Amino acid sequence: MARPRAPLLSREKIVGTALTLIDDEGLAALTTRRLAGLLGVSGPSLYNHFATMDDLVEAVADEVIREVDLDGLGVADLPWHEAMRHWARSYRDALAQHPNLVPIAVHGPGRRRSALRMADAVYGATVRAGWPPREATEIGALMRFFVAGAALGSFAGGWVEDPALYSEEYPHLSRAHLLPSRSRDIDDAAFELGLDSLLAGLVARRGAAGSAGSLDSAGG
Repeated sequence: MARPRAPLLSREKIVGTALTLIDDEGLAALTTRRLAGLLGVSGPSLYNHFATMDDLVEAVADEVIREVDLDGLGVADLPWHEAMRHWARSYRDALAQHPNLVPIAVHGPGRRRSALRMADAVYGATVRAGWPPREATEIGALMRFFVAGAALGSFAGGWVEDPALYSEEYPHLSRAHLLPSRSRDIDDAAFELGLDSLLAGLVARRGAAGSAGSLDSAGG
């Protein structure tokens, strides 16, 4: 049998190559010509699988979201806030592996199947915990805002390892030059602190709402 003249393409191969290109060089590097060159095919052949480049970017973003662990959100005997904690950690980890895609991946799910499954799981777990539908929607948005910010990049790694820069003009930052060498620990600890605080606040709010409802029922 004669060997095919051109490499065989699949949606999976195109998405994987596009994701690697975006990870390495950013969204702006993803062009039809560049991607086709990496795949060893002609540009028009890509459109047999994706109608537009925007469709491809959506598919790549959905591949990233597919990595998020949603299992805890469906466990009936797991406290709601612990399920959200597990999901938020997994969500951050998935996004942090692909920071160039964060602005796309955290956008509304559109028609992306993995993103819709995640939204459904988060909303369902929140409503089952007793939150009214509107507040459940707001909590889903809040959690995504928080996780996306944590995944965009390193706060501690963004400082300069030059003590002279901070020593005189910025007296309260006299140890800021030490941050980059401990960036992973600091960024992780900051995320956990924020997640703890956010979930504790929501648990307290839910408890207060439940108490108010009980009093209203008793008084009625």
